[in-house]
Amino acid sequence: MSSQSLSPQCPLCQHSATTLFFKDPKRHYWQCAVCALVFVAKAEQLSHEEEKAFYGFHENDPNDQGYRRFLDRMALPMQQRVAKGAKGLDFGSGPGPTLSVMLQERGYQMKIFDPYFANQPEVLTESYDFITSTEVFEHLSAPHLIIEQLLSLLKPEGYLGVMTKRLVAPAHFSGWHYKNDPTHISFYADQSFQWMADHYGLQLELIDQDVVVLQKRAQ
Repeated sequence: MSSQSLSPQCPLCQHSATTLFFKDPKRHYWQCAVCALVFVAKAEQLSHEEEKAFYGFHENDPNDQGYRRFLDRMALPMQQRVAKGAKGLDFGSGPGPTLSVMLQERGYQMKIFDPYFANQPEVLTESYDFITSTEVFEHLSAPHLIIEQLLSLLKPEGYLGVMTKRLVAPAHFSGWHYKNDPTHISFYADQSFQWMADHYGLQLELIDQDVVVLQKRAQ
């Protein structure tokens, strides 16, 4: 049986035109011909319990200046686009929320949500001027559902900022450290974000190699 006949559906655009991109002893990586997403199929993903246990080893300290500088790559583009006093959501805030603290210190009204560490469903019923999601999208098993949920929370002309390392060329994938984290299951090319922009009617800005900003159009 060919790899094509076994190919899983793309979790971003939902097309079935996926082919084997790379495999190692632990996992198979598939690529979608439509949106260029590279992903790990459901059968080879960690369970929710395994994933949560792995996240527990992450140490994010809001007082760590190096970590703050790292997060400024998301904070500064938001500050350049959104006026002080605006209401924001940090989605996937992790075990040590830091970006939300930084933006609150700079005059923004911030809420946080994380399915493991800040599971407050009520914040997902409100509307926001901007939403940030740093080092989250690579963990998503059903990115189309999360994107649609976040866009439903954004006000017209609101901004969605995403930080995730973008896909490297096939020749470099085997040595790419980012794929080795067992919780990393979705890898986005520039084309993947362009597909999102086209499909959902968004304005796309590729800020650098791991930050993108998507703006919702006015209604």
